[in-house]
Amino acid sequence: MTVPPTNTEMSSYVLDEEKFHHCCQLLLQQSEQLRDGWIWEVVQGSEEGYLRKTALRSVTLDSESAQKQEGSGSDSEPHTSCPSSVEPHGQEGEQPDCIKDDTDDDDAGICTVTESSSQVLQFEYHILYSCSYSSPVLYFRAFTLEGRSLSLEEVWSSVHPNFRLRLQNSPLNTITQQEHPLLGQPFFVLHPCRTEEFMRPVLQVAQDQHRPVNYVLSWLSVVGPVVGLDVPLKYSTLVHPASSVSSTEPD
Repeated sequence: MTVPPTNTEMSSYVLDEEKFHHCCQLLLQQSEQLRDGWIWEVVQGSEEGYLRKTALRSVTLDSESAQKQEGSGSDSEPHTSCPSSVEPHGQEGEQPDCIKDDTDDDDAGICTVTESSSQVLQFEYHILYSCSYSSPVLYFRAFTLEGRSLSLEEVWSSVHPNFRLRLQNSPLNTITQQEHPLLGQPFFVLHPCRTEEFMRPVLQVAQDQHRPVNYVLSWLSVVGPVVGLDVPLKYSTLVHPASSVSSTEPD
């Protein structure tokens, strides 16, 4: 017979705002030791704030997408048919493979390969707390070194193909563009609706092993790589029971 979880056990998987801020403070302490670049930004005229980090990344963008963005100035829907690839260790100018259907129909299975170009972009990442989902949310935006903002289409083309396929197959767990809740500016965001789904097993394992875990850091290690934000493994070597937040232990 399966014993239903108690209220205490259920609440142990929920990240409230107080725990969020505590987790952020611990992450900031570790980031300072590792010189990883995270800072806490306070919104002017408000007590609210968020974690912020900027980073330069070399990515490969579909040049056709960039030209359409520069020419029209309008956002386009992301490509879902043979999008350009971002291969960290690939050869420059390497073309993506396309699967063609053996059929007489001229239009069937045809994949138009566009030229791609590697360029350095500046990414700005923000971590905020969502009261609606009781979870952290990752907002970000990207610019060329000349200061031009990337379109949604270009952002999609910069996502590694392994992650892109997974996102495109899960519309509710995808990259969208919306207003930053604290700054009122357009940002891209990874939708947080499925955060509990992938965080629950992580917290369950930590609870079973009586091991403290920083919810925000664990969450970031899952969602960050989707948009090119890697979490150094050295963070794990700085985790000590005396200084870590266990989101799996009852308050």
